[in-house]
Amino acid sequence: MGKTYPAISGRLREFIEAQPVYFVASAPLAEDGHVNLSPKGHNGSLQVLDEQTVAYLDFGGSHAETHAHLRENGRITLMWCAFSGPPNIVRVHGTGEAVYRDDPRFAELIPRFAEADGPGVRAVIVVRAKLITDTCGYAVPIMEYREERPLLRQFLGRKSDDEFAAYCESKEHNATSLDGLLALPLPLPARKD
Repeated sequence: MGKTYPAISGRLREFIEAQPVYFVASAPLAEDGHVNLSPKGHNGSLQVLDEQTVAYLDFGGSHAETHAHLRENGRITLMWCAFSGPPNIVRVHGTGEAVYRDDPRFAELIPRFAEADGPGVRAVIVVRAKLITDTCGYAVPIMEYREERPLLRQFLGRKSDDEFAAYCESKEHNATSLDGLLALPLPLPARKD
């Protein structure tokens, strides 16, 4: 049933890159802290950088829980499920880091995302694998993918960079997490690429 892999390569990489949706989980160290689980999508917004590293675009929103957890402890897990085709679930357990818009690495990373880059990108989240596993996925339902929702791009696309930075500052849980941990660095750095 379940297997462990030394690298994100071959059919494992093909599987990850083919999925239209994935999930990101993180948690604070405090045992009474809030675990965060976020669905992610947008075609091309996740890239396998090498056999041990994946990265995804972090778009603006009303929370920044993953940022807070990565700043506190770095733990993160990404999961992909096969909603069509043979059943499978793949997880990358690792450590993550947010590469913000004023970091020189941002300008190096962002071209890898080509058309997925757009208004409202707060950071690139880089995840280095510590454990790569898959399991059967027999209980995951078969569902049909229709299309991406354009709403986030439309909403963020109506904002200038300054308006987007103000939007990030206006959200209570962008500067601090639900548990009071530091999250996004505000004011949000301007893009330099």
